[in-house]
Amino acid sequence: MRLGSTMKLISAVCIVAMACTVATADQKALTGKLAVFHAGSLAVPFKQISAEFRKRHPKVKIQLEAAGSRTCARKISELKRRCDVMASADYTVIDQLLVPRFAEWNIKFAANEMTIVYHNGSRRADEITAANWQDILLDKRVAFGRSDPNADPCGYRAVLTMKLTQLHAGRPGLADALLTKDARYIRPKETDLLALLESNTIDYIFLYRSVAQQHGLKFLTLPDAVNLKSADLCNVYAKATVDISGKTPGSVITKRGAPMVYGITIPKSSENPAVAEAFVAFILEKKHGRQIMEALGQPSVIPSTSSTYARIPEGLKRFARAVE
Repeated sequence: MRLGSTMKLISAVCIVAMACTVATADQKALTGKLAVFHAGSLAVPFKQISAEFRKRHPKVKIQLEAAGSRTCARKISELKRRCDVMASADYTVIDQLLVPRFAEWNIKFAANEMTIVYHNGSRRADEITAANWQDILLDKRVAFGRSDPNADPCGYRAVLTMKLTQLHAGRPGLADALLTKDARYIRPKETDLLALLESNTIDYIFLYRSVAQQHGLKFLTLPDAVNLKSADLCNVYAKATVDISGKTPGSVITKRGAPMVYGITIPKSSENPAVAEAFVAFILEKKHGRQIMEALGQPSVIPSTSSTYARIPEGLKRFARAVE
């Protein structure tokens, strides 16, 4: 064997050995528990993402806890629960309830849209369309569910969808009629309603498209003017508002209609920030978490502007943009 060939072979062996050493060192470095609070609509993708992350970092124990995004935030701000990563179905929940006291930054990472979910056993399922769904839901024989606006973004987005539909259809009083019907079927988060649908207790749910797809449910696609999907319709969505509970008891936040955008952060109180940063990067990377999310019906919005860009960790800044 020639000297040149021998040197190339030695070089290749050294590179492989170094790569293995780095990989092994990386796995050793990432250890401990990781408490992840996340929106109910992220349950399926985050379960898959966590499983993939642990294949690479087996010494990390990930504890996933799903709840309405506002409930997740209050577990951090009011109950002082340990949390290493917080992912919200509405990025403004992080901005309004956690920044700056409990978190320093926020990265927008995924989108969604509002739909009306049902199954073959739902009453009048063979009749419902994007043009008549309001009348079918108002039928006394039909029951529908939605989540709590004070606990879950899907809840206040359902209200916004009703109000936008009233404007879009030119039907005064429609939103109030829908809001006062079937209030007994309001639940803390949107995924809590799936059992009611499966048991035929209710016929329809205001639910995100991604959740419907992940659970193999039928769903009615709503017009872009009311489904809170389109980034180009900000001015249209902003015509509807809903009041929800604020940061402190008795205070109120007025939510204005806007395109659905999810947000993620690492709270200041994280007990394992290095691993938390690695996990957030894994969620946001195109070949890892982002690919899983998109396959499950949640398109990416990375990179999006962040008003907290300067405070985002250096290793995560590639997933966001500064506000110009």
